[in-house]
Amino acid sequence: MAANNRRMSGKKGAQVGSGGQRRKGLEGKGPTPPAEARKGHKKNRVANAKAKQLQRRAPVARGRGGKGTSEMVVGRNPVVEALREGVPAVTLYVQQFIDNDERVREALQLVAERGGVHLMEAPRPELDRMTNGLNHQGLVLQVPPYEYAHAEDLANAAYDKGEDPLIVALDGVTDPRNLGAIVRSVSAFGGHGVLVPERRAAGMTAGAWKTSAGTAARTPVARATNLTRALEAYKKAGIAIVGLAADGESDITELTALEGPVVIVVGSEGKGLSRLVGETCDFRVRIPMPGGAESLNAGVAAGVVLYEAARKRS
Repeated sequence: MAANNRRMSGKKGAQVGSGGQRRKGLEGKGPTPPAEARKGHKKNRVANAKAKQLQRRAPVARGRGGKGTSEMVVGRNPVVEALREGVPAVTLYVQQFIDNDERVREALQLVAERGGVHLMEAPRPELDRMTNGLNHQGLVLQVPPYEYAHAEDLANAAYDKGEDPLIVALDGVTDPRNLGAIVRSVSAFGGHGVLVPERRAAGMTAGAWKTSAGTAARTPVARATNLTRALEAYKKAGIAIVGLAADGESDITELTALEGPVVIVVGSEGKGLSRLVGETCDFRVRIPMPGGAESLNAGVAAGVVLYEAARKRS
């Protein structure tokens, strides 16, 4: 009987003063987070390992074509906007114990609907380190390096379609939004791609992707180590090089070269074409502006000339 009492005395009864903890444990805690975001889950461990591998990869930015550098989109509104616009993404980092507002919920929903984007929970100090102390608000989106084409790929793609190449080259354009707008115009007017220098020029960042309104997915952007040499190679292949300049010898409405294979070179709004690039051009043309404006934004100027080229080719 004593032994039996000893066994019974080992049982745990209800704890006095539990404060309703057991009752609270029965209350709902909201929807179950995805497996990738649940700490300790196998999918969470796999996602963490893949994300760390991506962070350790060195960016490739040498020679023609190749890849750009990976990029972080930081902050709740920028992350949601990037996901809405279809900006390519590798991983969405979500801060642990984040305040779950509508922007966080929308970001998680967009990632779930898209698929192929890793979801990773991380403590705030880790996100601070990744973003160099920027105000990330608990959301960070990793954008993969952009796959640049080769300069010759743009012309070859046109010839493969039985069409004369219509290419836009940018000289000294450093605003990614201008690049995105030009990519959009090239797509709209039947162009075959955009050529940018490797250095001191805008690249295909998340901002450029957003401004392109999705057209960057089907309009290639090529990168050249030396823009002048790339333009000279186009010339040897029989493609006319047309540079936009405020003091051009003729206006675009008079230029018959737009009817055939052509590269349209757009300079920066402030400085225009650089000396070497200007000397490489076969033609230097101006856009007639009855209103008297001195210059146009690079994206607007490219759109005007592309429209004129499309009109002449139709």
